[in-house]
Amino acid sequence: MSQYQVSIDIGGTFTDCVVSDGSRRAVVKAPSTPPAFEQGFMDALALAARAFDADLPGFLARTARIVHGTTVATNALVEGRTGAVGLICTAGHPDVLTLREAPRKRAFDWRLDYPRPFVPRNRTVEVRGRIDARGNEIAPLAEEDVRAAVDHFRRCPVDAIAVSLLWSVVEPAHERRVGKIVRALWPEVPVTLSHTLNPIPREYRRTIATAIDAALHAIVPAYLGRLEGAVREAGFGGTLLVANCQGGMMTVGEIAARPIHAVMSGPTLAPIAALALSEEPDIVVIDMGGTTFDVSAIRARSLIRTTEAPINDDLLGLPKIDVRSVGAGGGSIAWVDSGGLLRVGPVSAGADPGPAAYGRGGTRPTVTDANLVLGLLDPDYFLGGRLPLDTDAAHAAVATVADALGLEVAEAAYAIHVTSNENMIAAIEDITVNEGIDPRESFLVAGGGATACHIGEMAQALGIERFMVPGVAAGLSAFGGLVTDIRGEETATLHTSNRHFALDAVNRTLAALHERARRFLERAGVPEPDRRYEYAFQARYKYQSWEIEAPFAPAAGALTEADVPALSDAFHAMHERIHTIREDDGEVEFTTWTVRAIGTGSRAAAAGEQAAAPAGGRLPERGRRAVYLGEERAFRALPAYDGNAPPAGAEIAGPALIDSDTTTILLLAGQRARTDAGGNFHIDTGGD
Repeated sequence: MSQYQVSIDIGGTFTDCVVSDGSRRAVVKAPSTPPAFEQGFMDALALAARAFDADLPGFLARTARIVHGTTVATNALVEGRTGAVGLICTAGHPDVLTLREAPRKRAFDWRLDYPRPFVPRNRTVEVRGRIDARGNEIAPLAEEDVRAAVDHFRRCPVDAIAVSLLWSVVEPAHERRVGKIVRALWPEVPVTLSHTLNPIPREYRRTIATAIDAALHAIVPAYLGRLEGAVREAGFGGTLLVANCQGGMMTVGEIAARPIHAVMSGPTLAPIAALALSEEPDIVVIDMGGTTFDVSAIRARSLIRTTEAPINDDLLGLPKIDVRSVGAGGGSIAWVDSGGLLRVGPVSAGADPGPAAYGRGGTRPTVTDANLVLGLLDPDYFLGGRLPLDTDAAHAAVATVADALGLEVAEAAYAIHVTSNENMIAAIEDITVNEGIDPRESFLVAGGGATACHIGEMAQALGIERFMVPGVAAGLSAFGGLVTDIRGEETATLHTSNRHFALDAVNRTLAALHERARRFLERAGVPEPDRRYEYAFQARYKYQSWEIEAPFAPAAGALTEADVPALSDAFHAMHERIHTIREDDGEVEFTTWTVRAIGTGSRAAAAGEQAAAPAGGRLPERGRRAVYLGEERAFRALPAYDGNAPPAGAEIAGPALIDSDTTTILLLAGQRARTDAGGNFHIDTGGD
């Protein structure tokens, strides 16, 4: 009897679930249920069981693995609902989180207040004692200061304590001792030590990551505990894994111990899914949900990582997959500003009450309402008919914008639709054009339930001639959970250069990191044949301020002197790729070393394939629907086709609609869709 593999991604509006039993795949969506997100999680599981003609207990009893992408940590940070944190720092350095890295954002906007630090000064306590950059103790730790700090935090009170001392990444003795004292005096309070969480020399980034992790200890472990309790009680006996911000997944225990890794975890799975669905080398991945529009890029089949991920006025502090989000989803609210200009987002109607068309009390116009007015959505077939849409309510909501702009309702709806497109196009250009990449040279993979009725016009505006709407588009990030790996990484700081390379010290560091990575995979239950390790370093030319990361592949055993030129060459090549220049004779300073642990055997069998009919089939017609076409500024009856179980090799020429249970594709004139054996739609401009 086959077992199920399940992946669930919770968004601000819908909870997406993708299930595979090795031969069949299903995508279902349930409304998200903030703040009790675990209820929406269980609702999605119930729908998944129904899709496989099973009851929930029987379905869960046959489920081997559930992967969960969560927005709980991200939402808590964005909305400021984290626990109160107390920060212990080195005497004389209490303003690391206030000064940050001295960015000059909107420097001439006099209305902009200086951003508040993540941890205020009244919850920041200095302790005496000093380690220098070489790891020498300049002044002993004043343990009485630590005890006084604990007394102060008890009076505040705080929910967790972050400890970030100068140069603990070189010699952590003081930081370890602070942790022991705090745990002895106040054993129930969570403590995060910077040298164990984010051992990098960048003081602000190490400290902000430590503070964010501590703040999430009041949110993430409790949520995961409720979630795991609910699925276990319902009959699940398999493995529960949680997506992390590195594009992989970790056990519940690992995420609960280091909850910062859950931040922005769900969207990082979309590029993982795109890699599994397409063999193209350069891909732009978009995912339009109900609340946000997420964009990422793949270059030469490699995921792009960033250390610049923002959280409100701060950085996350940890490297993550580069996914950028804007408030442009199906639930984004349209409004007219004081100058008479139409705006869409970033505020969303969310899951409750949702768009006016949902009939749950919403009255403000959203992108979904506009698309319904335009005829892009079938009111009787939204979510396969499980959520009939209220056309009259959508018209009434859009009419408020029409009145403000002096337009007909259909014209106002199209204006909302186009404005949403422009917001999403700007996000795509931010990760392509602004990074020196021509989007016309990339393949576009479009995910998200709301995307497919926008993608044709967006691709046309960007000059992209080929794109894909996957069969799992409505659950693209959730599908990524089925095909991703278990991932963790271990990092250490060790400063050396290619001219005076500390070979023995580097080898000791790499050996220690490899052992920690091995233990991570062992805790995750990954068998030895399925374990893989990747190596990277951060380096810079001498006198440069910032490092860049470069991968390297050490031979079996330790590095030798003969390997040092190869490390330098790897840096030169990466520097040239990013900055277009290289200095082959320049001195290279290595600062940070990383070993990434990857468990490859956890992928669901055949998750990327969907059984399809023999090639040469046709899509069944569902009738015709009147659609407002922007180029004609009029409604036109277009053929609508059933896209739920597309046969391989089917072709549809635009203008036309392709409806499935979870998405609708709008093909424009001159666009042609072909289906593949995986149930995906490949769309081009009609060329060969």
